[in-house]
Amino acid sequence: MSASRYDHPMPRTAACRPARRADAAPVPTVPRRRSHSWRTTIAVVMAAAIVCLAALLYATGGAPFGPTVSFDGLNSRYAMLIDADSGEAIASRDADARMYPASLTKVMTAVVVLDHAETLDDVVEAPADMFPELWEQNASMAGLQPGESATVEDMLYGLMLPSGADCAIALARYVAGDVEAFVELMNRTAAALGMSGTHFTNPTGLHDADHYSTARDMATLFAHAMRNGTFRTIAGSPSHTMSSASLHDGDLTVESTVFEELGTPFVAGGWIVAGKTGYTPEAGLCLATATRFGGRTYILVTAGAPGDHATSQADVDDARYVYGQIPGL
Repeated sequence: MSASRYDHPMPRTAACRPARRADAAPVPTVPRRRSHSWRTTIAVVMAAAIVCLAALLYATGGAPFGPTVSFDGLNSRYAMLIDADSGEAIASRDADARMYPASLTKVMTAVVVLDHAETLDDVVEAPADMFPELWEQNASMAGLQPGESATVEDMLYGLMLPSGADCAIALARYVAGDVEAFVELMNRTAAALGMSGTHFTNPTGLHDADHYSTARDMATLFAHAMRNGTFRTIAGSPSHTMSSASLHDGDLTVESTVFEELGTPFVAGGWIVAGKTGYTPEAGLCLATATRFGGRTYILVTAGAPGDHATSQADVDDARYVYGQIPGL
């Protein structure tokens, strides 16, 4: 009878297996290798974590979650420290209180000029009629003579390095035709940047009760300005020769008040790469600086420090104190 599909062959038992030949070589026994894939995975994860942590430490200037900074020992009444790359606020003191920005104003003047100048090679005249009032107000000057001309670029150096009010007025008239129209551009730019605590009445920073800002707003402004390569170069220069100055035979050299007061740009584990000073009796000593630590840039704005140009520079002391708390390379 033929086997049905339900019939199964009998399993082969040991007795049924063919006997091994006596002269056959023994079959080697190969030990099973234990898997180490979990160990490899852990090692890869740990190595990746170390690489990421190292990158984070470099990016944050040495601190894994950004620096911790205290303002307890500051001389300045107002202060703001931000991470310029992320915009993160790191530390503040009365950063939203109204204060007078003095010549920190000229950062906005430079921003507006760079936004509206057709070319840096344009020639700008310093009108003779503006000088008597500036002299009367004892404004800081770049050294231009009444009626002297220079390029926009040289005027910007004269504006930022020695804080030249002569260059500020000349540039304002060049861009907008008159100071009042230029101030409108300044306030419009401030509004666009979200500087809600700021109002400008002039491009120089000379005192006016209605000319005010906050430490937070000025930090926002300086961080914005530092994104412009021309501004970075100018604000980071220790000195510059205004070779286009028409009445100086190419030998009008201006010096940076920031780097002159600092002595050295190096602070703790970083270095100050750009800055702007300011002072009026009402504003006190003011300072805005950008400093590099590792792969990051920090912006510090201080205002309302005691003293004047003839005293110890408490604003510079404050900058060194604050930056000394940020881990370096």
